[in-house]
Amino acid sequence: MTVRLRLNVGMKSSGEDATLSIGDLAERFGLATHVLRHWETMGLLSPVRDAAGRRRYGTADLTRVAVIVRAKEAGLSLDTIRSMATATEPVARRLILRQEAEVLRSRFAAVQASLELIECALECDHEDFTLCSNFRQMIAERLGPDVPVHLPT
Repeated sequence: MTVRLRLNVGMKSSGEDATLSIGDLAERFGLATHVLRHWETMGLLSPVRDAAGRRRYGTADLTRVAVIVRAKEAGLSLDTIRSMATATEPVARRLILRQEAEVLRSRFAAVQASLELIECALECDHEDFTLCSNFRQMIAERLGPDVPVHLPT
């Protein structure tokens, strides 16, 4: 599947594919130019250079930046994104994604437990939620059966 991107604002064409400057590309995605430079040093981007040595970004670069931005939004690190981009086998990319999915599941479970604790405290009728039997039960479950709960009474 080929995705056609409209490249008009800030595009420079010299008979070849139209290109964007680093500033125009950064603005298009709401990024700082130093972010694009950093991604380049990490090997995530490799823009062509014009005769003056300035970076020029074409449609393939725009697609790559969109993929990186989306992957970052999904919580992937730049190192993980680079590993996926450089993996030559689909099996290797799937392994990376499975590992990342497990990390996200673990983080999601931790966030869910934190939310449950906070909601329990907010719904408690006690002046001091640490006196609530539901709160104490949640703490006891976390401690395990062989550790007594020591909260103020």
